[in-house]
Formats: sequence, C-alpha cells, structure tokens
Amino acid sequence: MKPTAASGALNRERLRVLRHPWMGSILRPLGLLVLAFFSACSSAPKRPPPSPALVASPHAVVREALHLLDSPYRYGEETPERGFDCSGLVHYVYGRYGVHPRTAEDMALFLPPLEESLRRPGDLVFFNTTGKPYSHVGIYLGENRFVHASSAQRKVIVSDFLMPYWSNHYQGARRPSLESLAKGETIGRWMP
Repeated sequence: MKPTAASGALNRERLRVLRHPWMGSILRPLGLLVLAFFSACSSAPKRPPPSPALVASPHAVVREALHLLDSPYRYGEETPERGFDCSGLVHYVYGRYGVHPRTAEDMALFLPPLEESLRRPGDLVFFNTTGKPYSHVGIYLGENRFVHASSAQRKVIVSDFLMPYWSNHYQGARRPSLESLAKGETIGRWMP
C-alpha cells in the first residue's frame, strides 16, 4: 500500500498524541509493568536441592561439571538446555550448593583469594581474557586441568593450565566453602 498524504497526517497525529505529557506518564509505567510481567515469567527453572552428602564433596562438583562436557557455549546462558557461558556453568554447578553469584567478576570479588599451593579439585580458577580482571572462570579438576565454557571452542571443554594462553592469563583461585554449605548455610545472592 502506497502512503498518502492522509496516512502521513494520521501518523503525525499518533506521534503528537504519544508525545503529549500526560500520555507519556501513562504509557511509561504501563510499559514497565508489561516488561516486569514478562521477565518474571522467564525465570530459570528451579532445581531440587542436593543431598547433604553431595554438598560436602568437592568431587561431586567436579563430577557434575564434567557431566556437562560438550554442552554448547551461549553467552548469558546457564542451563544444559540453552547452553552456558563461563560463569553460567559455574553458577549452574555451584548454584545447587547455595552459591549464587552470576558473573566471574562477582565470584572473584566475593570469595577470598586462595594460595596456589592449596588449590584442589572443585576450586574456581580465574583468568583475564578480555583485558578486564576476572573476565573468565572455570572449575579446577586437579593435575593442572580445569573445565570451563569456551567461547572459542563454542562448548564446555577441559583445558590445561600449562598451555601458554591460560598460564599467561591466569589470575588466581577461590574456594566456595562446601563445608559451611553442608551445615545448611548459604552464601546467598551476591551484592557487591
């Protein structure tokens, strides 16, 4: 359909009405209400809590992370169905155990640094891969290996610290306290 002078005038009238001060005060809150409604409907599915025996074992964390190998990489995602980014993988695995920070940076800033000689399977390992501190995170497996969601490989993989790229970008390790979680304590939502 070819636009006519009448349709152009109608569109200008619609814009004038929408720009009217009292219309904006009605439409903005309504738009926010609709946005809040739809975002609440898209929350991630709840997972059942693990058994206390599972909570207290860093090896259970490692097993669960390895079970997710070859899951697709998807930026901003955190489920096996939709895929994972690096912090989404950690959030998914550790979220079952009461650790809820979502970004690699929040995880690194919330947890205390760990001496390298004390690093063990299940610890979180952090890297600077974008020029920004703590921009990548993985779960340490032992023997200089870690599991992570790789944007370059487009899936969850195991990598080696001895590879020059990872050793040159490594920033340290942190340990979520599984012992306190086994007692029923939770770290909660991270609020830096």
